[in-house]
Amino acid sequence: MNMKRWLAILGASVLLVISIGVNTMSSIFSKDWTAMLDEFAAVSSAEFFETVLEEGSMNERIALLTVDGVIQDTGSAGSLFAAEGYNHSVFLQQLEQVKEDDSVKAIVLEVNSPGGGVVESAQIYKEIKEIQEETAKPIYVSMGGMAASGGYYISAPADKIFVNKETMTGSIGVIMQSINYGKLAEKYGVEFVTIKSGPYKDIMSPTREMTEVERNMLQEMLNDSYEDFVDIIAQGRNMTEAEVKKVADGRIVNGRQAIEAGLADDFGFVEDVVAAIKTDYNLENAEVFEYGYSQSFASLFAMKAQSFLGVDMESKLIGKLIADNSAPKMMYLYGNN
Repeated sequence: MNMKRWLAILGASVLLVISIGVNTMSSIFSKDWTAMLDEFAAVSSAEFFETVLEEGSMNERIALLTVDGVIQDTGSAGSLFAAEGYNHSVFLQQLEQVKEDDSVKAIVLEVNSPGGGVVESAQIYKEIKEIQEETAKPIYVSMGGMAASGGYYISAPADKIFVNKETMTGSIGVIMQSINYGKLAEKYGVEFVTIKSGPYKDIMSPTREMTEVERNMLQEMLNDSYEDFVDIIAQGRNMTEAEVKKVADGRIVNGRQAIEAGLADDFGFVEDVVAAIKTDYNLENAEVFEYGYSQSFASLFAMKAQSFLGVDMESKLIGKLIADNSAPKMMYLYGNN
């Protein structure tokens, strides 16, 4: 075979490789990389680890769990767009972990939250009740600067609740809010066209006034959730419904007022609460620990790849939060969060 034939074969091979490469790259960059990398990150699970806060017996341990921030499910543990701070799915996993771990003899729950979603609060409450009923492990709550609304809801079943004088708690009730910009749009000549299958399909629409019938429908829903909230406090605090409703009008109270109203038991910071549960349940030699979690390599790689490919992480996060919270919903929440 002469040199010209070799050169021709080599040239054809190069062209074939280039063609395959171009087609492959075209296929790759036509895909939704954000979705692909999110999926890649989601299948990677968060790995739990334990941090020992006080040395002691590994057969008798006290778990310190923390709810810090708005109680809202904004993403799974493996998602790239899970909110920083409170992570709902991770916290539920922690509750399941302490329930199943026989070496954990008691739990201290540190709450610093203005509350959050009705559903998310109910999920935490359910898990706490299961721990109490299935394992009889005592649970003490240490309230931080704020443990209001849903923050109090998840605290109510605890065996004891501790506050400090500056704790803001209470705010017992339910709220649902939306924004109505219909008149503003009308001022600027903006017209909204809505096609709906029923008269109430666009209830709480931001583009029109709510009718009295619609308001009554929503009020009935809120009243049901409110009564559930009152019942949970009455059961958890051994109070009558009338006693609870004296302070269950949405008002915020400080630590002293909470104790006087029967919503809390004593003053104390988290270290005092740990000492109290040790004394009350003969756990003076117990190890005290807390959970942490770290993202796996796959999740971290996916995040780096997002950055490398020019995906605007901040914009994607904001977009997800807007999408998740665009519809009005009932909240056990205090303040403008």
